[in-house]
Amino acid sequence: SVKLREIQFEGQTKAKLGSTEAQGAVATVFGEALSSFFEENPDEAKSIINKSLLALRARKAAKAAKDSVLRKGALEGMTLPGKLADCQVRDAERAELFIVEGDSAGGTAKMGRDRKTQAILPLRGKILNVERARLDRMLGSDQIKNLVIAMGASIGETFDITKMRYHKIIIATDADVDGAHITTLILTLMYRYFRPVLDAGYVYIAQPPLFKIKKGKEIFYAYSDEERDGILGKDAPKLEELLQESENANEEETEGEESEEVGSKNTEKKQSKIHVQRYKGLGEMNAEELWETTMDPGNRVLKQVTIKDIEIANQVFDTLMGSEVAPRKTFIQSNAKMAKLDI
Repeated sequence: SVKLREIQFEGQTKAKLGSTEAQGAVATVFGEALSSFFEENPDEAKSIINKSLLALRARKAAKAAKDSVLRKGALEGMTLPGKLADCQVRDAERAELFIVEGDSAGGTAKMGRDRKTQAILPLRGKILNVERARLDRMLGSDQIKNLVIAMGASIGETFDITKMRYHKIIIATDADVDGAHITTLILTLMYRYFRPVLDAGYVYIAQPPLFKIKKGKEIFYAYSDEERDGILGKDAPKLEELLQESENANEEETEGEESEEVGSKNTEKKQSKIHVQRYKGLGEMNAEELWETTMDPGNRVLKQVTIKDIEIANQVFDTLMGSEVAPRKTFIQSNAKMAKLDI
């Protein structure tokens, strides 16, 4: 029987007491009682130990079976994923794999790419969080399996970086919260199971533009709010009006085609104005725009993913992607004021 002034419980159901001072007292009393019981009942003690050893052997056998499957090559003999639009070149140093969010952006990327050196693999939705999943469950996910097969270096004990089919793995997601989450999930997979790929500098994050600005006949792309305001100059205060005009123009274009005479008049009218379009996703770009801004090696901006401090990186992945909720909640509360909201 325990009496406390301030009580803390674990979980919503309050089925378990979480107060540390109570834990120490209970552990002391129970430990002494259990030791006395084992001394007086050696057969019971032996039975408990045997059950513990049996559970240990079962865990080891399960791990050996899983490793055996991987050693035999759970991914060997499988053809390349059907959704992968592979490149023509076989030199890994020249080959690039774009991991694209969604079939819509994937279709646009396939039309706009350089077929010789650029491969496209569209992912549908968010992949499994590997920080909370075992390897066997991971390989049961089609999205992860497709990515592993496409890279060509296998996984686990059979991983071989020399068999990588691409020396540039480029993550291309939408510039919104969901896109950032998908990028984080892919980076978690890379960090936990493909660290040598990160260490070799093969992983990049694409930087698609946030805005398309049309000033008369000139077209500009802005990758940040600051760059957008710099391009607009004195017209920056009218930003909301410009964005609204752009949205209305896009809606009119989707309603149907009009006669050439009306179309030409609209074009002349638009060229005398400034239009600002906010890209909500890669799928909103046409193939030419996506190539010019995000895929063309001569114009694109890529962020190379590197690891400066392994201990800090490990702590960040464990805190933000692990199964423990409390550390993640504390992190969010501590850093909420630093968040950049896209409203």
